[in-house]
Amino acid sequence: MLDDTLLDDPAALRRADRDRALLALAGSGARVRTALRLAEAAGLDRLRPDGRPRAVLVAGHGSALTAGEMLAALAGPASLVAPLPPTDAAPVPRTDRASAPPVFTAGLAWQLPGWAGPLDLLVISSAAGGERGLVALAEQAYARGCAIVVTAPGGSPLAEAALQVRALPLPFVPSADTSDAPDDDGERGRGGEPDLPAEDPAALWAHLAPLLALTQKLGVTPLPYDALAATADLLDATAVRCRPDAAAYTNPAKSLAARLAGTVPLLWAEGPVAGAAAGRFAAQLAERAGRPALAGLLPQALTAHRGMFTGQLGAGADPDDFFRDRVDEPDPLHLQVLLLRQTVEEAPAGAGSAGPGLGGAPGEDDGGPVEVPADDARPRSYGVTRAHRLAAAHDVRLTEYAGRRAEPLHALVELVALTDFAAVYLGLAAQS
Repeated sequence: MLDDTLLDDPAALRRADRDRALLALAGSGARVRTALRLAEAAGLDRLRPDGRPRAVLVAGHGSALTAGEMLAALAGPASLVAPLPPTDAAPVPRTDRASAPPVFTAGLAWQLPGWAGPLDLLVISSAAGGERGLVALAEQAYARGCAIVVTAPGGSPLAEAALQVRALPLPFVPSADTSDAPDDDGERGRGGEPDLPAEDPAALWAHLAPLLALTQKLGVTPLPYDALAATADLLDATAVRCRPDAAAYTNPAKSLAARLAGTVPLLWAEGPVAGAAAGRFAAQLAERAGRPALAGLLPQALTAHRGMFTGQLGAGADPDDFFRDRVDEPDPLHLQVLLLRQTVEEAPAGAGSAGPGLGGAPGEDDGGPVEVPADDARPRSYGVTRAHRLAAAHDVRLTEYAGRRAEPLHALVELVALTDFAAVYLGLAAQS
C-alpha cells in the first residue's frame, strides 16, 4: 500500500530513509568528480596505451557488474566488452587470527573465459575489496598474461593483491555514510551470510566513473573529452529536480513512483542504452522497493511478455464472479508498461507540462527525460509502434520516457538517475 502523503512530507521521508539512500543519490555527482580526480592521481592520466585491447572483461557483482553492462552498451559492437559475473558459490579459506585454523564460509567464485590472454584487459571492481574470489581471479589473470585494473578501497585485500599482480590500482569512492558497509570479507558481520548485502544505491557511479575514464583513454568508448565531467553535472541536476522537498507534481521521480504503485511493471527499452537503464531499474525496484519487474528490449519483449497481457494481470482479466462483494478486498494488481528510449529529436511543444513525471520544458539543459504523450504523431520505430498498439489493444497503461541527449552516455545517466530516485521513493512510501 502506497502512502501518498509521505511523498509530500520531507521530514517523514527523512525518518523513513534509515539507510540514507536519498542522501547517497544526491551525492552521486560529487562521487563521480572524486572518482575521476583520484583516478588521475593514481596514474590514469599518465597511461600511454599501445593500441586497444582485444576485449575488456569487467568482473564484479551487484552494481559493479551493472557498470560492466552499461559499458558494453556504450561501447557498442565495435568493441568486445564482456561483463564477468560470478560463476558459482564456492568454499574459500578464511583465517580470523594468525594462529587460528582456516574456517570455510560461503564465497563467490569467478572464472576467466578460456580464450582470455595477453591481448585482453581484465577490470575488477569491488565496493568492499574483500572477496576472495576476486583476489583469486586477479591471480588467474596474471598467470594468463592479461592486463589488469583493480578498483577497490585502499588497504583492502583486493587492493593489496593488485600490487602483487602488477595491476593498475584505482580507488573506489565510498559513500559519506559507511555505517552499513560490509566487513572485509564482503559479508555482513552478523550471521556469516554470503556476500549479498543491501547496496548503496549510488555505488554504481563509483564503479562506472573510473571504468569510463579508463576505456575513454584506451579508445574503447568513443566519448567526447568533457563527457565525464558533464555526467556529474547531470547527476546534480537530477538530484535537484528529484529532491525530497519538491512536491510530487513537480518531482518526476515521485510521480513515477506513484504511477508504479499497485502495478507489475514491464520495463521495455528501445536500443542497448535504454536497455541498460531498464535492467538497472528492475534491479533497483527489487532491491529498494521489493517489487518484481520484467525488463526487455524491443521488439523481442513483445513476444516474450505477451502472455502477461492475457493473464490475471491484464487490465481486462477478471475470471471471478462479477457480483461478488469486493469492499474488503485489496485492489488487484495490473500491468504498467514503462517504455524507455533515447531520442535526439526536439521534444513536442508543451511536453514539459503534459503530465506527471516530466522533467522540464523542451530545450532546458537540465530538463531530463521527457514523458512522451501517447498521441504524439511523430514517426516511431517498429518496436515502439507495436508496443503502443499492444498496450492499447489490451487496455494496459503505457508510459514512455525519452532521453533527449545526443550523447548516449548522458541519455543513460539521465534515465538511470531518474529511475533510481523513483525506486527509492516507491520503497519508502510502501514501507511506511
